[in-house]
Amino acid sequence: MSLDTVVEDIRDEARARAEQIRSDADERAEGIVADAEADAEDILEERRQAVQRQIEQEREQTLSSAKLEAKQMRLEARRDVLEDVRETAEQRTASMEEGREELTRALLEDAATEFADDATVRVYGRADDEALITDILADYDDYEFAGERDCLGGVVVESDRSRVRVNNTFDSVLDDVWEDNLREVSSELFDER
Repeated sequence: MSLDTVVEDIRDEARARAEQIRSDADERAEGIVADAEADAEDILEERRQAVQRQIEQEREQTLSSAKLEAKQMRLEARRDVLEDVRETAEQRTASMEEGREELTRALLEDAATEFADDATVRVYGRADDEALITDILADYDDYEFAGERDCLGGVVVESDRSRVRVNNTFDSVLDDVWEDNLREVSSELFDER
């Protein structure tokens, strides 16, 4: 074997070895690229899912906020309507003429049960009702009209001797009736039956 043949064999072997290394490197590079592409696809899918979850969460939050705002607006509108109904009831009560004397008498009679017969009792009422109250008080001994109260009607009755004050105004009766019947009024107004 000649030196040229040995050199040629070494070159062939080196070329084969280089080709094998290049082939192995290409395979490894293809594997790395494939892994990187798969990782990139996984990351992309995770990001898509995260974005989709965020979009869904924001949509739910926005929808929930809108529902809450709509509910608050409905409640405010109901409150406004109920306030209007209450104001109308107060205006009608204040301007009521038919039955005013009977109701005032009944409220005074109810209050009178709280006071001893020998007590001097002061009765207060609405300025417009002074003549009416004075006429009613003619039926009671030791009862006197003592002045005005800012109210829709009715009486406030008190005595120093018993230190009792009875508020039997139309306002207090309306307050009690309103509280006792608010649910029914609301159901009737907003058709919640």
